[in-house]
Amino acid sequence: MSKTLIVGNWKMYLNASQASLLAYRLQEHIKTNRDVEVVLAPSMLTLQPVSLQIDRKKFKLAAQNAFYQDQGAYTGEVSFTMLRDLIHYCIIGHSERRYIFNESEDDITKKVTAAYRNGIIPILCIGETKSERLDGETNRVINDQLVTALANVTSVEVEKLVVAYEPVWSIGTGDFAKPSLVEAAVKVIRKNISALYGDKAAQEVRVLYGGSVMADIAGGYLGAKGVDGLLVGGASLNYQQFSDIVNAAGRKKSKQNSKEG
Repeated sequence: MSKTLIVGNWKMYLNASQASLLAYRLQEHIKTNRDVEVVLAPSMLTLQPVSLQIDRKKFKLAAQNAFYQDQGAYTGEVSFTMLRDLIHYCIIGHSERRYIFNESEDDITKKVTAAYRNGIIPILCIGETKSERLDGETNRVINDQLVTALANVTSVEVEKLVVAYEPVWSIGTGDFAKPSLVEAAVKVIRKNISALYGDKAAQEVRVLYGGSVMADIAGGYLGAKGVDGLLVGGASLNYQQFSDIVNAAGRKKSKQNSKEG
């Protein structure tokens, strides 16, 4: 059985000293649990210093973004090749990159391909806007975003994939998605992966939920059928909130394992 995966996306917050303090407090408050994998995604500026500070047995690192070319005259960009000694994961296709920076589906496809080429696991973010949901387009959006992003991914590679379902209308808005709605979306995600790669791949792929996740509601999402973990945004900047989410995931996973045992 796969570990529960909890990812903290620090977004464009925290300078070097603030990031160091947060990492220190998280190491103090998060309990080591063999059933939970904790991933921190600091800004590009703080990624390396945090990498030197954290206990790698307790935390892994992710980048929030990277460029799909391995090297070249691309002023201001950082490639997957440059990051591969620092990180295990990279967040790709986050809605803020899609809608603020106009990142195209082609860009996302190239980034997923580049991540695998460099031995980095993509955390592929997909999800619908509010208007798309109201128009009944959620399933089509999920299908289109998955099929396009995975265009160059092999059946072997896809089993390592992490998909984060993040309904755009719920991110940072306080408009919480019901766990039943999340379950339905996750079912569609696995159905699409099964159609592309088979049932085994559909079960191996880890699917996270991300969208205004807070400590007091995280349990409902962790208990949703088919959800393997959480992509946490703002709450990951609060060491108490994020620690509570991680530790709650550990307790839930331990209880689940004892029932199955």
